[in-house]
Amino acid sequence: MYIRIYFGDKPVILCNEIDKEINEILHHPDAVFVDEISPRAIKSMLHEIKKEEFHAGVIWNEDLDKLKTTFFKNFTLIEAAGGIVQNDKKELLFILRLGKWDLPKGKIEKGEKMEESALREVTEETGVKGLSLKKKIGETYHVYDQFGKKKKKTSHWFYMTCSSGQELIPQVEEHITEIKWVKTIDIKEPMKNTYPSIKNILGNFFDTP
Repeated sequence: MYIRIYFGDKPVILCNEIDKEINEILHHPDAVFVDEISPRAIKSMLHEIKKEEFHAGVIWNEDLDKLKTTFFKNFTLIEAAGGIVQNDKKELLFILRLGKWDLPKGKIEKGEKMEESALREVTEETGVKGLSLKKKIGETYHVYDQFGKKKKKTSHWFYMTCSSGQELIPQVEEHITEIKWVKTIDIKEPMKNTYPSIKNILGNFFDTP
């Protein structure tokens, strides 16, 4: 098993086994591999990430839960939730935020369940109502700097359905400038200008029965 954490567009993979995909990553000349979880080793990886030539990092330990706990100690943790929304025409909902195509999501508020947060955020950011939450698809992880602090955001993604023909209202205060429904056959177009984590979670969505 493994989890993929993005630092911008650069992934760091925490894993307890080396499968074919990870092995291919490690063959890249600018990939970094660490097989210990000491604070010194973790800080070394975080230092390598800042280098322009850095391609990807892999940190291995047979105890994945221990690895995650040790790695995440280096960050302020934030939980978010969002939706992969499909209408009755089988189109998927995309938002254009800060110049990139994204999926609606936002921070989970205190006392709020992640499912409640996901539904609320989709409606707030897009205006879509009457959502029916079907199932959880998975999580994505990314790290960013804010006010001098390193933050790790875990986004919980849920599959939702709704009726078509609704008015789409972008939440401009969240830097959303456009919303559109995309047919599955046309999914490659927004994928040209999105984040690796969004590509990953949509890959999980299409692979889920």
